Amino acid sequence: MSAWYSIEVFDGATSALLWAEAYRDALIETAITNGASDWSWHRHTWGVVFEVSFDNEEAWDGFANLAIVRAALDAVPDPLTGLIVYRGRGGSSGASFPRKPRPLIGSGSAALPLPWILSSEDMPTVAPLTRPILAGTLSQ
Repeated sequence: MSAWYSIEVFDGATSALLWAEAYRDALIETAITNGASDWSWHRHTWGVVFEVSFDNEEAWDGFANLAIVRAALDAVPDPLTGLIVYRGRGGSSGASFPRKPRPLIGSGSAALPLPWILSSEDMPTVAPLTRPILAGTLSQ
C-alpha cells in the first residue's frame, strides 16, 4: 500500500511559486527515479505543496535524504518557518479518517418543569408604584 508524503513551502522573502518553478522538475524526476508512484503540485495563496506517493517508507527516506532534495529544501523562501515536511496529503485536504462527533453542549439535556405548582397566593405582593410629583406642579 502506498503512502503520501507532503512538502509544504510557504511564501517568505520571495514567492514559494518561484521556488517551485526552480525546483519542480528536479524534484519530480528524482521522485520518479526513486520509486514514486504518484505526485502532484498544488498552489495556494500562502505557498505551494508538493505531494508524492511512495510504495514504502524506505523509498521515501531514500528520496528525502538525497542531496538534490536537501538542496531544494534548504533553498525555500523562508528557511526558518516556511517549510513543513510530513506524512499524508497536504494543504487543504481533509483528514484521512472522519472526525469523532463532538458531545452535545449541555449533554443534550432539556429544561425540566419545576416540581411544584405556584398559585397566586404563593406569589409575593408588591406595593403599587406611586407617580412622582414634578416640581412646579403642586397647586396652592
